[in-house]
Amino acid sequence: MPHPFAPFFRPHAPAAKHERRACHSVVAMALIAVCAGFGGAALAAEPANPAADTTTANDADTVGIVKQVTGTVSLHRRTVQQPLKEGEALRATDRIVSGPDGVAAIVFRDGTRLTLGSSTDVQMRRYAFEPKSEDYAFDMYLAKGRTIYASGKIGKLSPQSVKLDTPTATVGVRGTRLILEAE
Repeated sequence: MPHPFAPFFRPHAPAAKHERRACHSVVAMALIAVCAGFGGAALAAEPANPAADTTTANDADTVGIVKQVTGTVSLHRRTVQQPLKEGEALRATDRIVSGPDGVAAIVFRDGTRLTLGSSTDVQMRRYAFEPKSEDYAFDMYLAKGRTIYASGKIGKLSPQSVKLDTPTATVGVRGTRLILEAE
């Protein structure tokens, strides 16, 4: 079964300057539509109970779980690189790199959803979801590629705790869904 976000993440060859402008316009329009609540099929709706769709691992270091992997995607943890697998538990400082044919979908403990497109490099910098102590953080660096982010409980309970960085910009999220791209 193809990944539901596959149309957004087709591998592409370098485009001419005018083609990139047109592509960026399409991405901007899609982002506006998503922010306005018209994401439709582009973004799956959050489950009625996000906690039911997150990891149940007993490991306190687990921040999320890989729900789907298609193509070549690798997990970089400390000095070890290995293929990313469905059901894999993720840690707060993991780096995920997808190849030209790779796509991955991740659900974090708070219900935040992250979908990585082809040729994408994402590094989690910090993640915390501790409602009892009110410790919240979602800090991610998108070095290159494309990703779709959909806020979970962190974005709703503590929006100032969500930080998405790219080489050229920092995005502060206030409980929304968006598409990020870094070249």
